[in-house]
Amino acid sequence: MANGGPVEHGFPHLETVREAVTALYRRLSYDTVRTFSASVAPVDVAFCDTDDLHLGTQRVAHELVRHYRLPDARMIVSFREMTHAANVELTAGPEYFIELNDRFRTHRRDIGAALAHEVMHVYLHRLDLSFPSTRDNEILTDTATTYLGAGWLLLDAYREDAATSQKLGYLTPEEFGYVLAKRALLFGEDPSVWFTSPQAYTAYGKGLARARRDERQPPLTAAGWAGRRRYARDRRQAQDPHTAQAAADGDPYSFTARPPGQLRVSFPCPTCHQRIRVPVRGRVRARCGLCRTVLECDT
Repeated sequence: MANGGPVEHGFPHLETVREAVTALYRRLSYDTVRTFSASVAPVDVAFCDTDDLHLGTQRVAHELVRHYRLPDARMIVSFREMTHAANVELTAGPEYFIELNDRFRTHRRDIGAALAHEVMHVYLHRLDLSFPSTRDNEILTDTATTYLGAGWLLLDAYREDAATSQKLGYLTPEEFGYVLAKRALLFGEDPSVWFTSPQAYTAYGKGLARARRDERQPPLTAAGWAGRRRYARDRRQAQDPHTAQAAADGDPYSFTARPPGQLRVSFPCPTCHQRIRVPVRGRVRARCGLCRTVLECDT
């Protein structure tokens, strides 16, 4: 939790975020991901200053348990002084103990954001889905929270001005915006209408621009002129047996010639980021086997 300190910006964790999206689809399946088409509604996690602190917190926790479809899980929430925003004790259940930073006693509108992350820890724990390192596992948790409909709360908790700052979660504001945009493009929703933080709008806009770039990478037909020209050059190089490098540094696609004489190109699906391999033979239509996205390609 950034509380008055510097807030990291940009996309330093983007590769791990993309790996997290792929892991979600592999563990949950396309059909299960589609059941999260409705985000958490603002009215369901709203917290008024006149609400009883503990009863209100339990109400919000129960709503998030319902959203994540954990009907047999009970969240017991308390407050204490701590460095981090929150902590959850992962056990066999059905009771899980969540501790929130004392700061939330007076910053109640952000309680939903903190709980969204902690309840997702429980969800992933029950799925037995995790990444090896603590850092990557927290990025997985933020990504899953956002992609499955509750992460707009975490981005909305980001506020920054010349004198103060607050940010929850491990992703940067722009990375939260990126995952939110990925979800918005999938389900056709506009999460920006729920933001109360002016800075959240800006971060979401930057994330949306980055997400749209994924849909305009060659060999997709939506790629721009410059990308198509670069792709054509790399394809010619890949077809030349005397050329060592098949694609330019930084390009997401790569070429292989296996079996010999049959050139193929592989590239990440713009929805789930699983790599897709198709033959190089002009216009082809590819269907991602993981998220079922149909892609128009010009290989």
